[in-house]
Amino acid sequence: MSNAPHPAPARTRPRGPLLPTIGIIVGLVIVFFVLARFWTEWLWFGQLGFTEVLRTEWITRSLLFLVAGGIGGALIWLNLHLAYKNRPMYVPVTTQQNDLDRYREAFDPVRRLVFVAAPIVAGLFAGSAISGQWKTVLVALNGQPFGEKDPQFGIDLSFFLFTLPAVRMAITFLMTITFFCALVAVFTHYLYGGLQVSGNRGERISRAARIHVAVLAGVFTLLIAVNYWLDRYSLLAKQGDRFDGASFTDVNAVLPAKAILAVVGVLVAVLFFYTSARGSWKLPAIGVALMVASAVVVGGIYPAVIQSVRVDPNAQVLESEFIQRNIDATRDAYGLDDLDTQPYAASTETEKGQLREDAESTASIRLLDPTIVSATFRQLQQNKQYYQFPEELAVDRYDLNGETQGKTDTVIAVRELDLSSGSERSWVNDHTVFTHGFGVVAAYGNTVTDDGSPKFFEGGIPSKGDLPKYQPRIYFSPEAPEYSIVGAPEGTDPWELDYPDDDAPNGQVLSTYTGDGGPSVGNIWNQALFAARMGSPEILFSDRVTPESQILYERDPVARVAAVAPYLTLDGKVYPAVVAGDEGEIDQVVWVVDGYTTSNEYPYSARQQLSSAVTDSLTADGRPGMGVVEATQPNEVNYIRNSVKAVVNAFDGSVTLYAWDTEDPVLQTWNEIFPNSLEPISEISGSLMSHLRYPLDMFKVQRELLTRYHVTDASSFYSGGDFWRVPNDPVASGTQEVKQPPYYLSLRMPSQDSAKFSLTSSFILDTSDRNVLSGFLAVNAEPGSEPGKIDEDYGQLRLLELPRDQTVAGPGQVQNNFDSYAPAANELNILARGGSEVIHGNLLTLPVGGGLLYVQPVYVQASGGTQFPLMRKVLVSFGDAIGYASTLNEALDQVFGGDSGVTTPDAQPDGEGSGEGTGEGSGEGSSGGDTGTLDAQARLTAALERARVAMEDSSSAMSAGDWAAYGTAQEALDQALQDALAAEAELTGTTPPAGDEQPTDQPTDQPSEDSQG
Repeated sequence: MSNAPHPAPARTRPRGPLLPTIGIIVGLVIVFFVLARFWTEWLWFGQLGFTEVLRTEWITRSLLFLVAGGIGGALIWLNLHLAYKNRPMYVPVTTQQNDLDRYREAFDPVRRLVFVAAPIVAGLFAGSAISGQWKTVLVALNGQPFGEKDPQFGIDLSFFLFTLPAVRMAITFLMTITFFCALVAVFTHYLYGGLQVSGNRGERISRAARIHVAVLAGVFTLLIAVNYWLDRYSLLAKQGDRFDGASFTDVNAVLPAKAILAVVGVLVAVLFFYTSARGSWKLPAIGVALMVASAVVVGGIYPAVIQSVRVDPNAQVLESEFIQRNIDATRDAYGLDDLDTQPYAASTETEKGQLREDAESTASIRLLDPTIVSATFRQLQQNKQYYQFPEELAVDRYDLNGETQGKTDTVIAVRELDLSSGSERSWVNDHTVFTHGFGVVAAYGNTVTDDGSPKFFEGGIPSKGDLPKYQPRIYFSPEAPEYSIVGAPEGTDPWELDYPDDDAPNGQVLSTYTGDGGPSVGNIWNQALFAARMGSPEILFSDRVTPESQILYERDPVARVAAVAPYLTLDGKVYPAVVAGDEGEIDQVVWVVDGYTTSNEYPYSARQQLSSAVTDSLTADGRPGMGVVEATQPNEVNYIRNSVKAVVNAFDGSVTLYAWDTEDPVLQTWNEIFPNSLEPISEISGSLMSHLRYPLDMFKVQRELLTRYHVTDASSFYSGGDFWRVPNDPVASGTQEVKQPPYYLSLRMPSQDSAKFSLTSSFILDTSDRNVLSGFLAVNAEPGSEPGKIDEDYGQLRLLELPRDQTVAGPGQVQNNFDSYAPAANELNILARGGSEVIHGNLLTLPVGGGLLYVQPVYVQASGGTQFPLMRKVLVSFGDAIGYASTLNEALDQVFGGDSGVTTPDAQPDGEGSGEGTGEGSGEGSSGGDTGTLDAQARLTAALERARVAMEDSSSAMSAGDWAAYGTAQEALDQALQDALAAEAELTGTTPPAGDEQPTDQPTDQPSEDSQG
């Protein structure tokens, strides 16, 4: 025995606190950022008064996460535990088992960790997947009946729209969990010897493994059988090649085949359960083979044979019943069942006084194109670089003479805040100084000033005009900044910029926000939370953040409505309106957002892709449309209702949801889920009601469906010979062919007593080579002006069908005729060559005078430098006659023999007709702040254009030797130059030359009579 001393054990250095401390800090930071998100969400919803929505969503998501995650995790753990617990004690010695021994030895040290971590991970995935389906579950639990039954099974439609999606989701979830349970069970049994690939037949699987695997296989097969049975109901909403819904083959072959496969699936499941008890795999193997064969023969080959042998040779007869189901369901699901279809033998002949009976519609023709005059609004009314107008302005109607609400069609826009063009960018300026836009600008839709600029009846800064006094500060708008900190302490000087004003201190008017538009950031806790959420530490340290401060964010009206009403699909066109305030308060600017309830499960209804239906020449470039707005429903739908009118106050951001379509079962269901979020129609004031309108995207979807579903006879629908299409926009820029957009304008359809604010579109034959008009669609877009009451005629779709044997030019043909019309083409070409750019406005179609009248405004702008279009000419077409003049009245008289029978507002002196603007917002090119300067600029532009035309006329006359015409052109040139010099002098503040002076670089002498001789 050795007496040598044993070596001392090596000392292990104690772990320092650095790594645990870092881990704790990182964890706390993560928790803080998560808390910041959740707590700021709660504050935001609470400030709006919609905590019920957030609370219901969070509770439902949490319960679904816990239930689904618990079930998924528990089942995975149970199968792992059972497979390991029932592993064989003695494993036959084989080459395979010798190889597995090494894997078992490597796996055993981490087995406990894997057996705990795997269920947790599975539970997290399962819970996350199911919690995202919270709307599906809530709808299934609260679904309201439709009161209508499907034509095949006789079940209330609520089963298909509400219950069936939730049941299928549950079955899919259980199938997925069962599949993964089987995977982990087979893996564990194989790893521990309960399941072997080689060896004697009786030794390949242990009794415990056989029972375990057979039961799981039986459950999985039973779920497949249930899925087959549910497929029977889903057939009614399937998408077909010619029409949607179950066809003859589906009903007579596929549907019974699904029932047979479901029965076979149950029998195979029973065989698996039998195997778990008796031990033979032969019967379930035969059952599985039979199930696969049945799926191929009964589910595939048999329906294909029925389709090719019986249906295809007799399709028009055999499919007629099911096509009729599709037609009826589609028209009902899209609100087309009440379509008023009228034959319209459009006249193409013209005569004097032909428009006299349609004087109201003709006098209301909207000449101002809201997609073109945005640049003009910016030039004349923007005032400063930190304001902006949208690319497409809104069309509305306003009572300006106190007689009738909705009397005057109006083009209106809000002066929004634009920080992108500012030169002095800083956190203080971006988030505490430049906080809001200012005022609305509105112009008459049916008339312009003498120089072609919009005739404003409201505008300028501060706002002046014909509208009552309103709150002009725009804190919430589509283009508002990400967030602003508003609210200065009482008694301190304001620092939020309202507008520039030379008479104010420092040349600008400042204000302090007095509304309740956002959560408070008046304490250090909220400041820290919002600093984390916005990624702006300045919120925590800036002196501009005071105890009175609020933070305004999520300022886009569409985003606000989407947050508080997550069940809605929202229209892409949000529009402003000035409405009367509460008693004792001034009027308010509000944004109106149309909300839709949609589904993709309506039996037999045709599916429509929203993004495709709403795309036209105005949305093809990425401008808002329902297809590009973040929607909570699928992009493809087969049921839609305009169920909600949402109103967002532009000053305080408050959101009010009005239940517009109270008969909609989908909305009724969501009202059960969120009982306090919707206001009844009775709460809508008369002022607000007069500015609500039929939604644009809804109309686009309906007109797209009507290209086919105006045909109500099954045989005609099958042949497809009378299908239409929406015409391409003939004035769209670029080479891409895109659909013509619908147009808002006041219009009297042949069956109406008076003109109504309407939304219109036209149809042409579905051929590639003929642009011939086939139909005209209009919907009454005006709900009236009575508080809490919708006019009975609102939403009435009226379709004029032109005779099949009549040829009436479509928009494409009319535009071609306009472009080739010599008097117009010559003058417009001269303008284009003379440094100007000619822009064709929207081509409007009106059913007046017993025929169809086309009207198109023509705008001219400079080709370089300061560019803004001015309406110079109007083109008119009726039948084969074309008019081209400076005013609509003159163009109409040209077409109708010198007297159309109506006098339009653009032919009346200022102050007559549709009203006269007042103050700085009254138009005549005014900007509200420097009327004279803008008038001079407009006169200068007009004079230079006249000079160019006169010079062209002089050259032409000289070449032709027509000296009389040459003298006339020279006189016109002299006058134009004098007007230009006078306008330029006014702009520059210099003295203009005397009336008889001529510029030295211009010819002053005309040829003598001798030289002409």
